[in-house]
Parts: sequence; structure tokens; C-alpha cells
Amino acid sequence: MTQSTEAPDTTRGGASGLPPVRAGLAETVRFVATHTLPVFVRGVANPRFPVMALYSRVNQPAWSNATLRAMRARHRGAPVMVRALSGEMLVLFDQGDVRRFFEEPVSVLAMDADDKYASLSVFEPTGVICSHGPVREDRRRVNDHALAADRPVHPSCTEFGAVVEEECRRLTSRSVVDFPLLWKTLTRISRRVVLGDQASDDQELSDWLATLRGQANWMGRSKPEAAKALYSRIEARIARYAADAPAHTLAARALAEPCPEGTDPLGQTHHWLLGIDLAAPVVARTLLLLAHHPAEQDAAHAEAAGRVPGLPRLRACLEESVRLYPIVPDLVRVTRRETEWGGVRYPAGTNVLVPMGFHQRDPERVDGGNLFAPGRWLAPDAHRDTRVAPFSHGGARCPGEYVALLLTSLVCAEVLRGHRLTGARPVLDPGRPLPGILDTAGIRLRLGRV
Repeated sequence: MTQSTEAPDTTRGGASGLPPVRAGLAETVRFVATHTLPVFVRGVANPRFPVMALYSRVNQPAWSNATLRAMRARHRGAPVMVRALSGEMLVLFDQGDVRRFFEEPVSVLAMDADDKYASLSVFEPTGVICSHGPVREDRRRVNDHALAADRPVHPSCTEFGAVVEEECRRLTSRSVVDFPLLWKTLTRISRRVVLGDQASDDQELSDWLATLRGQANWMGRSKPEAAKALYSRIEARIARYAADAPAHTLAARALAEPCPEGTDPLGQTHHWLLGIDLAAPVVARTLLLLAHHPAEQDAAHAEAAGRVPGLPRLRACLEESVRLYPIVPDLVRVTRRETEWGGVRYPAGTNVLVPMGFHQRDPERVDGGNLFAPGRWLAPDAHRDTRVAPFSHGGARCPGEYVALLLTSLVCAEVLRGHRLTGARPVLDPGRPLPGILDTAGIRLRLGRV
């Protein structure tokens, strides 16, 4: 368990005198080789789909999970200090520690850890995650207003639904849906939802954003001057669209929220565009899972055909898909004051890591952890269960959760309505543990008429 303490104490062992648990050299090498390095190579800000395809062929997550299980067993679940690629990091294994990780306010466990800041600051330097103090609160308030973060039904739900319906006609008019088509569809939806219809055909903007995110994968170390110049071009293009954006768009909602000078209400648009773009892999994986789980597909199809308000079953399928295949498998925070973990005090500036992709599939802690079981998300307390965190918890919970689930569930409903998913690739066996990673770019689905 962890507690924050106000008064600094230079004694690392704290009052108990306990020393930190540290990974040995062999453990450290194994941790870096099988966990942190593969995450970096996979792409932090912009997924490298060819790398994911390679990982799926060699079952790379199994290596990482074996490392984490061995580390947890050897140290009996205690927090372990391990040297990662860019410095020391405290890895949490105990479920009580994980729960406290989510409960601590962002003033204690901040989101702008060095590596994360180095990456995100390339394409959203004035975004919420790259901010702290009063300006962070101002930017978070604007962001939450635009996203209607506390409202399960977004005020622009009707307009967003019309955008999805129109864009999905290209999907449902074909007999085969593959990932490139889904990606193109979601990026168009992204531009229209964030900036308005005037941006719908601006593929150049999406290409610029992809280039900048690719540079962010290198955490600001690759061509920094070129990245800054590209960011300036993107910023100007976004500002031009936002000036005339309809009131229902996220950009217009951000501009409509009063804020102090220096807040940069459009600074979060890069993150919104990224978030909706990354809905394409989520949709692709969810449809693939439904194609291989006929009973779940039947339930989702009935809900889509009946136009059930809120599409709760489809949302559960999407949350389960993100649990199995998280967009962010590792959650990293940095302490802003001294904290205590496992009876040991650690100074401000300690990086704390929760390998959530490992935890929420752990069969020792999560029933059916490696199976597709959307029904778990329909339980009353499901979203308070810190063993699973597709959108995180607490003060760092993703404020775009409801918008993401709205758009992805609407896209899935459009695909399912009037169709049956068949001939899905890659092939999955629903009766066996699902693979730890999928070749997302290789997903291909056949649409049969019903």
C-alpha cells in the first residue's frame, strides 16, 4: 500500500528502515529485453503495425508476462525498483498498491513522467498531460467541457451519430472490410468530429499528424527542429478550421469555454484526433472478436438492429476488447512528493509503473482473464474494479472514455446492422486463451447480408 507524506525524509528506508526491493542484474536485463524494449519498439505515440505483426507471430507478450510473473513471485508481490531504458522505475504488483495508484490525486502521482512528457510534448506541448499546476487545471476544465467528460451521452451525440452513419456507408457497401478501410473511415470521422465537415477530406492533415506522432515515438530525439516546424503548420491548419467549426464539434466546444490567457483551448485537439484515430484498431479487434464468438455477435447484432439506446452490449464488447488489447499497456506516473510503497519511502520524482496489460489478463486475479467475456462489464460495480482498467481510474481516468465508446459503438453498430461477420482473419479459437497481441493491420472481415 502507499501513502503520501508531506514532510520530506532523506532516509530511503523510512521509519521502518526497510531498504527498497531492487531487481538484480539478470532480472533487469530480462525486464528490459522482454518488456520495456518491446513496448518502445512497438511505438509509444504511434503504433508500428509491422512490429505488432511480428510480435503476434512470436507471441511476444508471453515473454513479458513470464518475466513479470517471475519477478512478482520472487519478491512476493512487493514493489520492485528496476532500471529501465531511461532510468529507475518502481513496478507495482500487489493489487492493494495498484488500487492506491489509482486513488492518489494527480498532485501526488502526476501523469507527466519524463518519457511520457518527452513523447507527447512533440505533438501536444500545451495538452493536459504535458501540464501541471494551475494551468493544468484550466486546460483540463476546457478539455472536460469539450468532451462532456462527466456525461455518458455527449450533447453532440446526434450530430456525431450522423457523421458515423454517413462515413460508414463506404464500409457497409462492400463485402469485405479490412483494417486499412477501417483506418481511413475513422480518420475521416475524427477530423469531422473534432474540426467539422470542412476538414473531412484533409488527408494531408492526417498525414502530417502521423509523421509527427512517428517522431514522438523517439521521444523528441528525432529531428526536433523539423518536428517543431511541422507542429507549427499543423497548429495553423487546426486554428483555421476551428475558427469556422460548427458548435457541435470538439474544437468549437473548447473555444466556447471561458479560460484564462495562456490556456490554449485548442492545445488538446491533437490528443482528440489521436484518440479517435486509434479507435480504428479497437473497432477492428472488437469486430474480429465478435466474428469468432457467434453468441456475442448475435447479441450485439440484435442490439444494433433494434437501435437500443446507448448500445450497452456493444460498449461492453469494446471495453472487453480494450481490456484484452490495451492501447496503453503500461501506466506510468511520477511522484510529486515523497510517497511510501510497501513500507519503503521513495522521494519525489520516483517513476511508478503499473503493467496494466499484465494485471488485467492475469488468470490468478481476473476470472477468464484471457477470454473474451463482455458480460463482465454489465455487472453493477464493474467500472470500479481496479483489477481492470481499460480507461484507467481516479483523477487520471481518460476523460474521453464516453466519446470513445460512443463513436466506436456506433461504428460497430453500423457494420453489424444488416450484416453477419464471417470469414474473419486472423483466425481465433474462442475456446482457448486468446493471443496476447493481434496482427491488427492484417484483420479482414467478410460481411454477409442477413
